[in-house]
Amino acid sequence: MPACDPYLLAQVREIFGRVVYSHKTHEKQADICFSKHRWQQGVLIALTAISSGTFLAAVVGLLGDPVLTSLATSSIALLVTWISLGAKTFRFADESDAHRGIASRLWDVRESYISLISDLMSGDVSDEQARCRRDDLQEATRAAYVDAPRTSSKAFTRAQQGLKHNEEMTFTPREIDLFLPAALRLGEGEGRS
Repeated sequence: MPACDPYLLAQVREIFGRVVYSHKTHEKQADICFSKHRWQQGVLIALTAISSGTFLAAVVGLLGDPVLTSLATSSIALLVTWISLGAKTFRFADESDAHRGIASRLWDVRESYISLISDLMSGDVSDEQARCRRDDLQEATRAAYVDAPRTSSKAFTRAQQGLKHNEEMTFTPREIDLFLPAALRLGEGEGRS
């Protein structure tokens, strides 16, 4: 058991867990927003293309009834206008960027908490030093949350699935070894002379 204050370590680990979830939730929310943006842009492009084709067909006279042609062209133009206004109102790309920015800030805090936990458990920092670092990290976390857009329950569920079941934040020792040059691997017989 580490020589540090067990209550301090428990608190730091709890805060770390919250930051991990917040970071992953903002990443998932950014993905959701970007998917909506791509869908929105795809529909707009498709409707614009259809609208242009319908108009050209009407001009050339390929479609039979001029009233139906006019009605179809107007309906498609109305849908294009509706999607265009929606794109100006629901700015999914901007929202995605905002969530990615918050996730990036929280990633830095998350990694700093890992370092603090490591230092606490190894005894490399005093409890007082650890409290100062914890307070600084709490301030950095608060500063990130001030600018953070809200996330959805769907994003939280995806984050929970990713962290608990897909192990999105963990690696096996073998996986880590494969990322490293042979000389830095810890696996048996690998990189050692």
